[in-house]
Amino acid sequence: MNGAESLLRSLTGRDVEVCFANPGTSEMHFVAALDKTPGMRPVLGLFEGVVTGAADGYARMTDRPACTLLHLGPGLANGLSNLHNARRAQSAIVNIVGDHATYHRRLDAPLTSDIEGAARPFSDWVRTSPSADTLAVDSAAAVAAACGPPGRIATLILPADAAWSQVRSENGACDSAIVPTTPARPSDAIVHAAARILTGGEPTALILGGRATRQSALACAGKIAAASGAKLLAHTFAPRVSRGAGRVDVERIPYPVDQAIAALDPYSNLILVGAKPPVSFFAYPNKPSTLHRPGARIHELVPVDGDIPYALEALLDALDARTAQARLEPLALPERPTGAIEADKIGTLIARALPANAIVVDESITTGRNFLSVSRGSRPHEWILPTGGSIGFGLPVAAGAAIACPEQKVVALESDGSGLYTAQALWTFARESLNILTLVFANRKYQILRAEMRHVGAREIGPKAASLLDIGQPDVDWVALARGFGVEAHRVHDMDQLSSQVDRGLAARGPYLIEVVL
Repeated sequence: MNGAESLLRSLTGRDVEVCFANPGTSEMHFVAALDKTPGMRPVLGLFEGVVTGAADGYARMTDRPACTLLHLGPGLANGLSNLHNARRAQSAIVNIVGDHATYHRRLDAPLTSDIEGAARPFSDWVRTSPSADTLAVDSAAAVAAACGPPGRIATLILPADAAWSQVRSENGACDSAIVPTTPARPSDAIVHAAARILTGGEPTALILGGRATRQSALACAGKIAAASGAKLLAHTFAPRVSRGAGRVDVERIPYPVDQAIAALDPYSNLILVGAKPPVSFFAYPNKPSTLHRPGARIHELVPVDGDIPYALEALLDALDARTAQARLEPLALPERPTGAIEADKIGTLIARALPANAIVVDESITTGRNFLSVSRGSRPHEWILPTGGSIGFGLPVAAGAAIACPEQKVVALESDGSGLYTAQALWTFARESLNILTLVFANRKYQILRAEMRHVGAREIGPKAASLLDIGQPDVDWVALARGFGVEAHRVHDMDQLSSQVDRGLAARGPYLIEVVL
């Protein structure tokens, strides 16, 4: 057994079942070992940002890591953007990066680079495995690190000679009993301090982060809100939010600074549940970066890597609120909109059309700013958002979510500018026959940047500035692009056409794309 086979056996023995890959020469023994290792599904991405984004989507839906396979430092560099998003989403990923053979590194061959140095800012754990004999133990440690709270990026660097060399020691071939750390629980004093704040009569909001916006945690938070009158809020870009009928609604803090400040201004107390204090996405001239009102009291019930379910249950008991009735959203499907295409109408149509248990991956940016709020009365579904702000996350994450949950419909809401960063994901949609309906909102602009020009106080947009903010001339033909990658695609110009195509796309078993011309 060589090192690559030992590595794969160790991974599959720890329930790592999918490898999103874009390999090169240094990784060929890993690739060959896939045919000798049952239990590992390889999925090819045509760009490393698709690979890392798909691993993020898989983790968001399973709470288990997939592994990636990337080619040396430049391959890692191509995938870092979506590793950044995954890290912000607290997604568990075992990120495997091939490297030159150990004796070849000193020769400074063209692809030589500092892989560890490049990986560290985007990883929570980094290790280079020096030999075939260490790969089983090192991969076990990588999985344990990735599965540690709240979900982490573990980067394991695989030298080519470690992959091709034979395992000589028993330790190199055996399974290693390395287990993830357990999340810390808040003390009784912290829990009771939060209970006193909630019963103190001052306006209070619970800021829910991480897995606190999942269905079971929201049900508990809803009881706390019902018993105390507290407001439930989530960060603008939560990793995954359980939505729809029969579930507790949580309101997102708005993205624009002025709106966010206004939304938080009523609250004298903010209780953080797996969240950090809210801050603006960027700095703006003459505007604060912290969004809560001056003098507001910040109380951390549980940190981002703490035991969120335990903390909420403990707070529920401290309030003696087990019998409280959380407000659950009723099923309330809006009427189908007609006429000209408008952003609000698109949100209404999506809210009506979503099937039960759909997974929405939302990178609709400006067009979809209000989509989430409209869906509170839709059929039950999960909504995934871009946590790290690095664009090009939507299509790859949709691929990973669809591989994780093949029986659920994935609906990818994508802006045209962001989608072009990782359009290669459409090929993976087709190759893997993924059950994804993609809506591309084609306004032929980086519309959010036009708004940001005003927000930062830059002067009026002139012709040179406009040339960097518009993506027309020529217009990107998303229908031709999707069909070229093997995905059925259609273009719509009004709401009636869009409604008909959405119905067809939801009924299709496989990838389907609609270009929505705005």
